[in-house]
Amino acid sequence: MEVICLQEDAFYALIDAVVAHIKDRERIVEDKWVSSEQAMQKLKISSKTTLQKLRDEGKIRFSHPQKKVILYDNDSLNAYLEHHAKDTF
Repeated sequence: MEVICLQEDAFYALIDAVVAHIKDRERIVEDKWVSSEQAMQKLKISSKTTLQKLRDEGKIRFSHPQKKVILYDNDSLNAYLEHHAKDTF
């Protein structure tokens, strides 16, 4: 039995790559609208206040279809992450 050690960032990058590969292979399409919890997970934030701040500042799109329901545009979340991505050369 062998043990493989990875730094946390490398581990999550590997998991993201595996999930993307499986989605591509199985033709799984992400939902257009996601819950607050899913949005926070995708953005790697743990504070609902931070999520609200991003929403209030117009940095991410959202829909408020019912009184206590707020959904977030997955494409907007991806665009926000891409906008803040840093290239290293």
